[in-house]
Amino acid sequence: MNLNPKIPSLTHRIQREKMHPKYIFMSGGVVSSLGKGLTSASIAMLLEQRGLKVAMLKLDPYLNVDPGTMNPFQHGEVYVTDDGAETDLDLGHYYRYTNALLSKASNATSGQIYDAVIKRERKGDYLGKTVQVIPHVTDEIKQRILQVTRIEPGVQVVIVEIGGTVGDIESLPFFEAIRQFRYERPRDCINIHLTYVPFLKTAGEVKTKPTQHSVQILREIGIIPDIILCRCEESLSEEIKDKISLFCSVPKEAVIDEPDVPRSIYEVPVMLHKQGIDQKICQMLDLPTGNIDLSQWEKMLHALYNPKGKVVIGIVGKYLQHQDAYKCVFEALQHGALANLVEIEIRRFEAEKTLEHKEIADAIGGCDGYLVPGGFGERGWMGKILTAKHCRENKIPYLGLCLGMQVMCVEFARHVLKLSDANSTEIDPNTSHPVISLLSEQKGVADLGGTMRLGAYNCLIKPGTKAAKAYGSTLISERHRHRWEFNNVYKDRCEEHGLAISGYLENGHLCEITEVKDHPWMVGVQFHPEFKSKPNAPHPLFKEFIAAALQYRKEKGTT
Repeated sequence: MNLNPKIPSLTHRIQREKMHPKYIFMSGGVVSSLGKGLTSASIAMLLEQRGLKVAMLKLDPYLNVDPGTMNPFQHGEVYVTDDGAETDLDLGHYYRYTNALLSKASNATSGQIYDAVIKRERKGDYLGKTVQVIPHVTDEIKQRILQVTRIEPGVQVVIVEIGGTVGDIESLPFFEAIRQFRYERPRDCINIHLTYVPFLKTAGEVKTKPTQHSVQILREIGIIPDIILCRCEESLSEEIKDKISLFCSVPKEAVIDEPDVPRSIYEVPVMLHKQGIDQKICQMLDLPTGNIDLSQWEKMLHALYNPKGKVVIGIVGKYLQHQDAYKCVFEALQHGALANLVEIEIRRFEAEKTLEHKEIADAIGGCDGYLVPGGFGERGWMGKILTAKHCRENKIPYLGLCLGMQVMCVEFARHVLKLSDANSTEIDPNTSHPVISLLSEQKGVADLGGTMRLGAYNCLIKPGTKAAKAYGSTLISERHRHRWEFNNVYKDRCEEHGLAISGYLENGHLCEITEVKDHPWMVGVQFHPEFKSKPNAPHPLFKEFIAAALQYRKEKGTT
């Protein structure tokens, strides 16, 4: 008898070790941006809470090898893993909701698949055969699916999300590979189809026809969904579910609605659990499960819904018109607010447009703290410089991420060290004071994709600094994505005048963290801490940044 239900019994552990991995394929229909990534992450979280070990894989049909060279206005944020993979932003959802290990194996694109197949053909690996989509491309896709099961020992469930919408030409090889994969493992796979059920206000009716057509396209490919998830504005009636069940040949209990959540995306797992999706999946795949405990997640939601105060944070960036361009930054700020038990109002300021005002305070004034995120290129550079100057001179909390740290250093050099020509060589290659310069290993690099300083590196933090206080440690690991760095030629002069270099690359000389000594909280980091923040484990820098902003708000007397 197992006296502690939270500790798996010996029999349960033996069953888990012997069990073949199970596979859940998540497809989408009707329109894009339905939330397949959020839904996949939510399902993974529920299965984890049932004691199952989950791995995640995102299949992207585009021909880019990875999103590293793609415009954020088109693709959104690029998420970076510890091993240096530039991946789809949905991996950020996977990280925030689950404990699944994410790596280069967690994201595969058509570009990667075709590149691997063509390289093998050039080496003669196919022994003179005609190379075709079937079987060579589909076999490579199936190998990527199997590869993710080996990402760490003991994986029991693999959730595979297919990007795009069913019916897209570029996604057909992925669906064919999944059809084959399930044919080869009929007892170990299920298909979940996320579709859209619109409400037409003029007609006053909910329409199921788009869902019927979407499922029909899926069935024509040879894939029959086991569960249909219906994205909708409000919960569907039993009559509508009956209709979808009948016309899509799916049992009514497997038609589950996923209405818009009223306040937070973190409500999605709880909403899906109440409809029994995790229990249904376990039954379909014959998965051993333990008792589910969502108390910590519900406690987090309670704190989110019952704030004890408010803070206003301004983000000054260049991609703010795209909702997902700074997705991890927005979420990490929310987590920092949660840690301080307050609600957060985020105000977005296009860095380039701030110059349309005579004074920077007129453009961005009124916030309790400012964050300058990462980015590339000259557009908006001066608006960011003026933001850093405004925060330094007026003792307003400031957090600079990657480019935001470089902005902070250049501003300090210009207005404190009086080096008026100080700049980054990214912005002005001929500047006489290159405070920010190209990484030595980047010189001579011609290719843009996958060639930056990427992935996790250890950083040593000086004791007694704001960074050390935030982390509670002098050795940390953070993820990077950049080409330029702080030029150590200016290190001594900066430190003499009050800009502390508080964090260094372990076993190296690269500057990782800077902070203004005589300022309540002005910190810049060369890495991307937003990639490692979760709602139940807020990143310490965001937690301390929000705490400093709250203190500033209190001192200026804002209620």
